[in-house]
Amino acid sequence: MNRRRFLSSTTTSTAAIAAGWVMPSWWARAQSGADPAWRIFEVTAKVEVLKPAGSTRIWLPTPLIVDTSYQKGLGHEVKVEEGAVLKPANQVRDAQWALGIVSAEFPAGSRAAMTLTSRFATRNYSVDPYGGRGMMAGVEEQQRFLKPSDLLPTDGIVKTTADSIVKGLKSDTDKARAIYDWVVENTYRDPKVRGCGVGDVKFMLENKSYGGKCGDLNALFVALTRAAGVPARDVYGIRVADSQRGYKSLGKSGDISKAQHCRAEFYSQRAGWIPVDPADVRKVILEEEGGKKIDDPKVVEARKYLWGNWEMNWLAFNYAHDVALPGSTRPKLGFFMYPNAETAEGRLDQLDPDNFKYTITSKELTA
Repeated sequence: MNRRRFLSSTTTSTAAIAAGWVMPSWWARAQSGADPAWRIFEVTAKVEVLKPAGSTRIWLPTPLIVDTSYQKGLGHEVKVEEGAVLKPANQVRDAQWALGIVSAEFPAGSRAAMTLTSRFATRNYSVDPYGGRGMMAGVEEQQRFLKPSDLLPTDGIVKTTADSIVKGLKSDTDKARAIYDWVVENTYRDPKVRGCGVGDVKFMLENKSYGGKCGDLNALFVALTRAAGVPARDVYGIRVADSQRGYKSLGKSGDISKAQHCRAEFYSQRAGWIPVDPADVRKVILEEEGGKKIDDPKVVEARKYLWGNWEMNWLAFNYAHDVALPGSTRPKLGFFMYPNAETAEGRLDQLDPDNFKYTITSKELTA
């Protein structure tokens, strides 16, 4: 008996089928070198709950369910154990947050294992914050990314801090730049923080605890920028390839199980969504070639580049905060960037390999 059940699904209008992947015309152009800007990747997440108890559930994030100027989805495939129930119809989709969730429920006594293979295309993304033209947004979308979340409030100390940083500045771009520089100059990357951090902005500001990782530092940028009246969002994802810009600390290929990384964007009324990443500036300072000073030429270069540019050796998952996992009885997640699982005994620690095992690998499909 075939113990595995195969299911194919679609993240865009492009269909993925069991016999192979159906690709659009620009895929062929990219493979032939006629459109070299696009790079094609395949990422596979293999997850198993080592100590299932009662009914067990697994949830995995998919690539962005909307196409952008820097990423296009090419579909995904899911494999689960025989007897598992895919929930619901394999995928939850929330276009407001570009959020896709693949989930499955495993009955008591069965092996709880799931594999998600996703294909997607990326290309490096640059927008001049002062005169370029990026992805534009309507009023409703802009308002959505001004709202607070549980961990990213926009009142109290967050508002007070933002007002002090942008005092006297008028344009959205000038305000965002001041906050970007404040985060770069006042925070630090803390290697002791587990995973990508928590992103509790109020706690960070009240306690002047400015150390953290991308989930903390870029959350700080987003919350302060929203509090200053400028739309902003975290973009949660994972690194999928080495950096071609010479930064060993800003890339990962092959086994990317611990390469989760969130970035940030802010919205300019003139230029649209602008890519930034102050957290990676601090990562360069801490990790590049054993560590560097903030005025080191390589840090200065990274600080300049990460204001308006992303090297797309990275896969974006979603923009979502306060994520309620479908079918879960546990609290909402601050963000959804890691595989998650629950048994009858509760939610598993997504960073605990002894009880919750997952391997995520990436490979580039074009030379």
